[in-house]
Amino acid sequence: MYAIVDIAGQQFKVAKDQQLFVHRLQGDEGASIEFDNVLLAEDAGKFTIGTPAVNGAKVSAKILSHLKGDKVIIFKKKRRKGYKKKNGHRQQFTKIEITGISL
Repeated sequence: MYAIVDIAGQQFKVAKDQQLFVHRLQGDEGASIEFDNVLLAEDAGKFTIGTPAVNGAKVSAKILSHLKGDKVIIFKKKRRKGYKKKNGHRQQFTKIEITGISL
């Protein structure tokens, strides 16, 4: 059984006991959260497609930790003008574990 769910503006294909990194979510570590924006669900070969979401379907998850991603360096330069700008960014992520999918 798996589902395609919209989490924080991104679509993920999730299954039970799967761990994934999503954009930072509100909540403490160890808290349980539910996502009700399920776009597609599959159960034993039977597909349920939402228009736009499947009615009554929920994906429950547990927040494992909050962390930061790798640093991305942004470097801008215009040659012969003396213009150089260096900047860095670290995206904040939340690691979650899918605990169940209910239709």
